[in-house]
Amino acid sequence: MLDQDLKEQLKGYLERLTRPLEIVANTDGSEGSREMLALLADITGVSSQITVRETQDAATRAPSFAIGSPGEQISLRFAGLPLGHEFTSLVLALLQAGGYPPKVSAETIDAIKALKGPLKFESFFSLSCQNCPDVVQALNLMAVLNPNIEHVAIEGSAYPAEVEARQVMSVPCIFLNGEVFAAGRMGVDEILAKLDTGAAAREADKLKEKAPYDVLIVGGGPAGAAAAIYAARKGIRTGIVAERFGGQVVDTMGIENLISIPETEGPKLVAALENHVNQYDVDVMKLQRADAISSDGDMVNVVLASGATLKSKTVIIATGARWRQMNVPGEDQYRNKGVAYCPHCDGPLFKGKRVAVIGGGNSGVEAAIDLAGIVRHVTLIEFDGQLRADAVLQRKLNSLSNVRVITSAQTTEVLGDGAKVNGLNYKDRGTGDIHTVELEGVFVQIGLLPNSDFLKGSVDLSPRGEVIVDARGATSMAGVFAAGDVTTTPYKQIIIAMGEGSKAALSAFDHLIRMAVPEAARKAA
Repeated sequence: MLDQDLKEQLKGYLERLTRPLEIVANTDGSEGSREMLALLADITGVSSQITVRETQDAATRAPSFAIGSPGEQISLRFAGLPLGHEFTSLVLALLQAGGYPPKVSAETIDAIKALKGPLKFESFFSLSCQNCPDVVQALNLMAVLNPNIEHVAIEGSAYPAEVEARQVMSVPCIFLNGEVFAAGRMGVDEILAKLDTGAAAREADKLKEKAPYDVLIVGGGPAGAAAAIYAARKGIRTGIVAERFGGQVVDTMGIENLISIPETEGPKLVAALENHVNQYDVDVMKLQRADAISSDGDMVNVVLASGATLKSKTVIIATGARWRQMNVPGEDQYRNKGVAYCPHCDGPLFKGKRVAVIGGGNSGVEAAIDLAGIVRHVTLIEFDGQLRADAVLQRKLNSLSNVRVITSAQTTEVLGDGAKVNGLNYKDRGTGDIHTVELEGVFVQIGLLPNSDFLKGSVDLSPRGEVIVDARGATSMAGVFAAGDVTTTPYKQIIIAMGEGSKAALSAFDHLIRMAVPEAARKAA
């Protein structure tokens, strides 16, 4: 099942176990069960501390396996094979159940242990989903630390009937005690905040007590991370406030044009960025959204959605962008019920079904190519009279027999039966005729919108909502700079965002050292 190199790596990791593990494998004689037993044999083959016991329990999902340790109350199970992006989740689950300390704060551990139960979590994931491991790993950790918490991580394609019955059309999807709890990428802190409704207010109270910063960065993507590193290296008081660290890059599958790094994935790059930032004295405040910004002359005030206000001598806006929506009837109603924005994450849930991809740029054509290898049929709908993707992508698309391309078409409505998508309407822009396409999924790939709504009326924005910046990254408000995809800087690329973030930090530092000397200081001199 595992190649020799992977076995050697796994052996090195499992040497860190501090207590024995017992894996209970529930099988049903299927090919999936045989593959699972082969995987578990590879695991036991590299660690004498792990044993496997096989059961055939009709009341438990099969194939699946539970990870436990004698004398410990741990309810953690994988249903299906945790390979692909989830292999790391499996390794971490083994380590943590085996006594290896988790890399989270003592405060977070205490918060997990304080949760009252019973809390029975089920998370659905796909092997190609780069957002799913965060959810699976967070819930696994919680199940290891708190005996009141159970977690079953379910590989969706291994249980298609259950996916259909529970109407799981987007991953990661979390159920708590049988009811939908959340959908989309979440970490431990976000799950804790959702479980503990008073956590946000307590955190806001802490933030209100923060001393003013020299530079405060709003946003934690590549631009924000670069700005934080460059600012902190100047020895000035630096903070980052963001909803999530990594921003849009977290949802990016393949990155092949970051100079000096031939190939990587979004989550890996984000982890490296966060690790780099954490090497400096940067106050990182996650799960916080900026609501407004203003200046009182001496300080720039950043008002957060939690009610707290942070003060800083300078501010760098690096809030990035988000997926653009079609804004047509049915889109919001059927979000995560057939309307999706991540083909890598959700594509496997539509195996053998018909889907549409909206958008004929590089993202749309790449999505159509990827989906064509999974689904029964893809209809690509492009507003313009021709596709805008690179020629090499168009040639690949045109070679696929299960893809239909419709140009000069405007999607007008997403159709459904009240529970899930069953079609869409589009208008032929040449004739004005309305056509209906019967399908089960709609993947929207029509570009990005800047996250600048909170800045309206404060700094100058372009007609597209981008923050207008000069060559130094300065905005129309003194002491406020901006960088990355939220700005008018052309070419929305990771490497450009990093450069612009660095430049904004240097500009902010230059602004600080040129600030007027207070009157009292001048007289004293």
